[in-house]
Amino acid sequence: MNKKYLSKIIATDNEGLQVISACCSGAEVKVDEIKYLQSNKVFLLSLNRSKVETEEKDKKVTSICKFEFVDKVKSKNIKQNDPEEKLELIGMDYLKNNDNYEINLMFTNNAYITLLTEIIEVTLDDQNKAD
Repeated sequence: MNKKYLSKIIATDNEGLQVISACCSGAEVKVDEIKYLQSNKVFLLSLNRSKVETEEKDKKVTSICKFEFVDKVKSKNIKQNDPEEKLELIGMDYLKNNDNYEINLMFTNNAYITLLTEIIEVTLDDQNKAD
């Protein structure tokens, strides 16, 4: 497959995080496609999203959202023992807490994941061409 059709968005501040949040709003995430690699301080989210940043808004694309420098992850209202459960991502925001950040991933049904990070370093990387 030709990689030149795939897009990548990198965020290192609130503005970039809001761009990624807008791109991922309404994305579908399966519980078993959420991974925290604690030894690497990396949190990965595989999502199926609409290609809202282009004219292909009605097309779906699989993307990986990677958060780096993650020290701790907390979640609420997510059934981790049900790997097939699907969550719908509403959006992302953050709070500055002393020298660290709390990045919040908000889902429907009052489910959320909080990432405690040193800095904002988020990458949204498309894995396939929109179809």
